[in-house]
Amino acid sequence: MSARRTLLLGLGGLILAIGLTFLLDPYRNYQLALVAAYLCATAGLTVLVGLSGQLSLGHAALMAAGGYGFALTSQALTSAGVGGLPRFLAATVAAAVVAGVLGLLLGLAGARLHGPYLAGLTLTLVVAVPAVAASVGALQGDRGVQMQFEGVPGPLRALIALEQWQAWVALAVAAVAVTGLALVRDGRTGLRMRAVRDDEVAAALAGIAPARVKVLAFVVSSVTAGLGGAVLTFVTQSVSPGAYTVSLSLLLLVAVVVGGLGSLLGAALGAVLLVLLPWLVGTVTDMLPLPSQVTQRIDGTLPLLVFGLLLIVLVACAPGGLAGALTAARARRRARRRLTAPAPTTAPPSPTAPAPRESARTPTEG
Repeated sequence: MSARRTLLLGLGGLILAIGLTFLLDPYRNYQLALVAAYLCATAGLTVLVGLSGQLSLGHAALMAAGGYGFALTSQALTSAGVGGLPRFLAATVAAAVVAGVLGLLLGLAGARLHGPYLAGLTLTLVVAVPAVAASVGALQGDRGVQMQFEGVPGPLRALIALEQWQAWVALAVAAVAVTGLALVRDGRTGLRMRAVRDDEVAAALAGIAPARVKVLAFVVSSVTAGLGGAVLTFVTQSVSPGAYTVSLSLLLLVAVVVGGLGSLLGAALGAVLLVLLPWLVGTVTDMLPLPSQVTQRIDGTLPLLVFGLLLIVLVACAPGGLAGALTAARARRRARRRLTAPAPTTAPPSPTAPAPRESARTPTEG
């Protein structure tokens, strides 16, 4: 796919998504903004794991780094008298830079580690970052950093609600992140990532530096995760260490696998499940006549159990995830159409076509 077509698809998808916000109520727009925030993280994670073959269990820590970078930069600019779009853009860039630097450090270590060792390193990070954030006074401990309220810009206040505006901003950032990842995936960098994933020795013999490719993959994935943390902070107007735990990191990885590893469509489906599945489970449990004590106990654990069961079923029935299942279904439909299509018939000879000439040879007389 050409870069121009990718950009046009990204712009068209953003316009359609913004148009969808007019059909949703405020709570659904809030959920759509959360989906966009998590999509930044899942899209980066699926590129990291699916293309470069590096396993990360610490993307929640990268989202936390982006969230704190966004909140602290926004506070500093507010104190300096900077507001509006310049403040948001500067805070978003700061979030991407902070997460990118942390991802660079992880990538430098990950270039020398493989498999469970890299997973253990990233898992240590996601355990350490919330603990450090809770103990640093400038980050306001467990309470987190509270941002100044940002409402709808003046010209739009009479047209849209706050949740719809937040969904617009979240969708715009997610569109930039996913389009950038699509350009990386379809370009030479994506080709090098696949080569390193399949065989590092062969890639090195072909002139590719595996360590450099792995570090670049970690940085790209970390930047998009930081953008997701920035969007989540913008939507919730705060950032706290309790929101970025080991459970979130595991859920991000499970969402990527369920959606379809290595597929941006799968990352989008995984982000939707990440937001809607707990809501659906909560809605169903509220409808059941369960004691209040039972409801409180299963409130946080039942969605995790449903995610685990869904992962087991998909791994057994559709190893390619939801995106792979959709692709296989489309391929079967195309094959069925080709089989049921009538075979082309041979056209009859034209009546005006000249008749074949007989041989000019005559039998010889004996």
